Amino acid sequence: MKAIAIDDEPVALEVVKQHAAKVPFLELKATFTEAFKALDYLQEENVDLLFLDIKMPDITGIGFFNSLSKKPLLIFTTAFSEHAVTSFEMDAVDYLLKPFSLSRFIRACNKAFELHKLRNATDLPDYIFLKTGYEQLKVLYDDILYVEAAGNYVTFVLKDKKIMSRSSFNEAINLLPAAKFVRVHRSYIVAVSRIEKVERHQLTIGSQKLPVSEAYREGLTSILHK
Repeated sequence: MKAIAIDDEPVALEVVKQHAAKVPFLELKATFTEAFKALDYLQEENVDLLFLDIKMPDITGIGFFNSLSKKPLLIFTTAFSEHAVTSFEMDAVDYLLKPFSLSRFIRACNKAFELHKLRNATDLPDYIFLKTGYEQLKVLYDDILYVEAAGNYVTFVLKDKKIMSRSSFNEAINLLPAAKFVRVHRSYIVAVSRIEKVERHQLTIGSQKLPVSEAYREGLTSILHK
């Protein structure tokens, strides 16, 4: 798994570099103290995982990541805890608070590696099983129109019915293949093939209009133009 790290503090980058050297499946290709030099690198090279500080001089880590059209897996490395909720909304794999231990770093990398394998798996089945109460229902990907977060539940809206499953929104995201589904809002994932019209702040699926937030517009645009 190829990775880079961005942090304006060289000492913090050295910690990431030392920890990464002990993770057998991780290859830290480069480190950057300047975000815009990293941006040039990302335009030329494919990266699977990004270790990213949040508070940097020229641009925040959040702003930097949202500017990327092709988004690698993300692990925030920061001394500040107040952005944890935002990182969750951005689907960050993990949120490492400095100073973090090697064991904590490895735990975050293991999570990223599992997601990386899912993203790149071949011969995936064309269905998932959804937990509903004491049952598990088989649902074809092609039958899903969109997914909506609803408190402690997630609602899968199908062609002919709705299924409410008790799971987190991140769990739902990880169940769905990135080639077929895209997140368009903090509360919505949509089936790319079902999108009929895209406007500035909303899209249309059948008779339903769903919101498109600024944070996810670039990701939606990039997958529509693949």
